[in-house]
Amino acid sequence: MTRLIVAAGGGGDAVAAAMLHAALYGDEDQAVILTYAWDRLLIDPIPGPRGADNFTGLEPITRSVQSVPATAEPIAPAGSTLPRLAAELPHTFALLDPHHGVEGVTRQLEELIDHLTPASIDLLDVGGDILAHGDEPTLKSPLADALTLAACCQVNAHIRLLVAGPGLDGEVPPDDLRPLFGPLVHSFTAQDVESVGSVLEWHPSEATAMLAATARGARGICEIRDAGFAVPLTDEGPTVHEVDLDDAISRNTLARAIMTTATLDEAEAYSREICGFSEIDYERNKAAWLTEQPPTKLDPDDVLSRLDQFQREARARGVTHTTFRHITEALGLPGNQRDHLRTLLIENRPHQYAALLWELPSESEQQAR
Repeated sequence: MTRLIVAAGGGGDAVAAAMLHAALYGDEDQAVILTYAWDRLLIDPIPGPRGADNFTGLEPITRSVQSVPATAEPIAPAGSTLPRLAAELPHTFALLDPHHGVEGVTRQLEELIDHLTPASIDLLDVGGDILAHGDEPTLKSPLADALTLAACCQVNAHIRLLVAGPGLDGEVPPDDLRPLFGPLVHSFTAQDVESVGSVLEWHPSEATAMLAATARGARGICEIRDAGFAVPLTDEGPTVHEVDLDDAISRNTLARAIMTTATLDEAEAYSREICGFSEIDYERNKAAWLTEQPPTKLDPDDVLSRLDQFQREARARGVTHTTFRHITEALGLPGNQRDHLRTLLIENRPHQYAALLWELPSESEQQAR
């Protein structure tokens, strides 16, 4: 029995898909997870998603769909977490390639469904930005989700849309999402996290880390992204809700506009027109800026000193937790230093490493140190 799970935005959604499969389907045959190779600049220095021609060692599933096995490799300078995910998780990761627009994604879905005849098809989004109108001031990455939503609405098969961790991506407020929620499908527990716990120790996804952290009991305010957006960690964090697919497409203006696009460039142009920006443009601009920055070497004493200052200021803002990605950005370090920084902090302040996040010490704790 095969289950097909479409990771709406790629990246952390693919990890959450593995956690969802373990929670809902247990010891059944493992899933096929259809996902983008779109790891942002922390992993991949090239803006935008990767296509099949950016890898060696892919294995064909259908005419338009290839899997990314553990032995596959991104062609330098591209980077991807997918081969490592394939090595550490028992699922098949099928590459979703959006370079032929929604028409191409729809074709991939149709071929995969015809080939697999899956027992179920779930479209999974962590956070809920797949339900964005397109004009939300906090919206940062609408394009990937809009592409998958638009394709899923055109496939002649029953697809269940699931939103996990409402608001944890910091893009659409939970209050805006709740009226769209149907049945509660699941609430993740600490036991559910065990299936992907080792992956989340290295994977850079902030939203999925917070999803897992709330399942393990983390509560408070978590600061994320380069801009330091504050995300509440609440009892709602580990929940998974079903949403009517028709309601989602009626709400998502961008998804409706790109239904017949045949190229990624065409879909991106609609994003600029409807949302006022393209997330790939943001990556292009940031990548250009990063290439101009001088190489940085971690000075442990300097880093820990600046960390203390950051923590004092963040605590004053009411922040209780943050992510290693945000600390990296806040300290002005390049993304490729994230793993080194994480190791340094955990070695020196192990008591602050809490449920995949970094817990900030209280004012009294900082004074005591």
